[in-house]
Amino acid sequence: MNIILLGPQDCWLDDTTVLLRDRRAVHILELLKPNLGDTLRVGIRDGALGTGRVVAMDAATVELAVQTREPPPRRHRFEIVLALPRPKMLRRILRTVAEFGVSDLHLINSARVEKSFWQSPLLAGDKVEEALLAGMERSCDTVAPRVHQHRLFRPFVEDRLVEICGGRPCLIAEMGSPQALSSAADGPAVVMIGPEGGFVPFELDLAQAVIARPVHLGERLLSVDTALTAALALGWG
Repeated sequence: MNIILLGPQDCWLDDTTVLLRDRRAVHILELLKPNLGDTLRVGIRDGALGTGRVVAMDAATVELAVQTREPPPRRHRFEIVLALPRPKMLRRILRTVAEFGVSDLHLINSARVEKSFWQSPLLAGDKVEEALLAGMERSCDTVAPRVHQHRLFRPFVEDRLVEICGGRPCLIAEMGSPQALSSAADGPAVVMIGPEGGFVPFELDLAQAVIARPVHLGERLLSVDTALTAALALGWG
């Protein structure tokens, strides 16, 4: 946890003073071990970054005087469309998109996505929020990615994809494509990444018939989480 994130649901004693008594207080007291008067990095959810000065504390609570003026980090230029990964990978992927500052993540179905993946409790709103929060706390961000779930591939591509792209290029990862992602877009874009084994030919053909352009992420076969990280790293800047 590299930042203490605060929100309207917290116990505000006045406009600038907040009392913490949850896991954030435990982190401050047991790991950071500040003295009275020390300042900590804080941020307001969906708002500015700043500092919190420790004005009081005891064995279980911390009181911070908060000042925030710094805007949150800029958003990543890629919006991500990702075939739903296996549950054990999902939490890590949610944390990754939050760390990179992705604005929107679209989890979609695919022929190679097992039906059981959609039953994962990790797709529940509170579990998604928990994973995103971990990434935001690591990367010192205050704005969470919006996570959308689309359980049918064809309606998503035919009815939603063009609208989501909004005039931006749509790039779909396909092994063996002649063009690299790194050279395909020098501005905002929507990037589609398939499941383990990639999108099947029908899915590639449909997406390309509607709007997508194929790109490759390199010469090696990559796992979904590695492919996502590679794409986001290539798109940073």
